[in-house]
Amino acid sequence: MRVAEILFTTLAMLAPVGALAADEDVERVSWLAGCWQAESGEPGTIEQWLPPAGGTMLGVSRTVKQGKTVAFEFMQLRKLPDGALAYIAQPSGGTPTVFRALSLGAREAVFENPEHDFPQRIRYSRAEESRLSASIEGTRNGATRKIEFSFSRVRCDATTRDLMP
Repeated sequence: MRVAEILFTTLAMLAPVGALAADEDVERVSWLAGCWQAESGEPGTIEQWLPPAGGTMLGVSRTVKQGKTVAFEFMQLRKLPDGALAYIAQPSGGTPTVFRALSLGAREAVFENPEHDFPQRIRYSRAEESRLSASIEGTRNGATRKIEFSFSRVRCDATTRDLMP
């Protein structure tokens, strides 16, 4: 099955469940746009979000350990067919998972998919211009878990050498 077919099938299966009302606009999370280096990661560990265009924001992340890429993810922010905003995650090129917007603010966005194995909730917040916080949380094997990430803004044209402390 092609990625587009998988995404369409996934979107079609998700009925509105406790999410925000329809017609939430991707412009509401434009504050996420930019390049963000993980504060605890090696050089090259970065998350980048393109500014809104065409009703979407597209993102990509890469995790580097011991000088090698060990994980990557493709992300989308877009409206679902019912008009609700969604965060669509595709870790390591796998099947996309849809997280519906639960709350959107001027500096925070929370997305949720209670049916997903882990995480069930994704949160982004930006307390100041040069810092971004993210977390994934939920229940895994009966235990509540939360993983937090801290990022600093970097130039999008930075090289790995530029990202070194």
